Amino acid sequence: MSRFEPRDAERERYFIQRRQTHSARSFASIVAAVLVALICLYFMFEAALKSIGQDVWLKSPGQWWSWIAALPGDAGAGLVGAGSLVLLLLGLFFVLQGLLPGRKARRAIENDRAIVIIDHEVLASTLARRARTEANVSPEQVMVAVAHAHVDVQVRPTSGIPVDADAIRAAVADELAENLIDPVPPVTVRVADTGVVGQ
Repeated sequence: MSRFEPRDAERERYFIQRRQTHSARSFASIVAAVLVALICLYFMFEAALKSIGQDVWLKSPGQWWSWIAALPGDAGAGLVGAGSLVLLLLGLFFVLQGLLPGRKARRAIENDRAIVIIDHEVLASTLARRARTEANVSPEQVMVAVAHAHVDVQVRPTSGIPVDADAIRAAVADELAENLIDPVPPVTVRVADTGVVGQ
């Protein structure tokens, strides 16, 4: 039985890591459950009224099906269009929730002893510090955006002082490697055409 423990530990580690780096589907599940529950409760209410001989509140289930089958019928074009748009958006929401990866702005760092998660904002701050040190500019002159697939560095140089984009790119890539980001995403460095007055 012990031979299965490492595999079970790796599986548990994977699920914990994925839970921290991917959005849960709980919100979409709650929305779907509430909608289904409300529809079921309404039809149960109408059926209960009919079973005790009372007039229906809006329409009986059979009348609803007949009304849907007869669309557009006497319903206004605006009402049918609005209802169709709502259903389309609702369906698109659930389809996208199921298909998209739902990644959070976080990534995992390889570590044998623990699960280490770093926010992209924290990583961007670290990379910006390394980039501005390499470019010899102030913090306000460097902006870094970190995504899952790439890192974008924007530098506004000081007027009269050239900036080596390749050196900044290499420094940022080295910082990524030092932080155990694997694989290292491609780094794009953009140097503004206009500089700022030296600070």
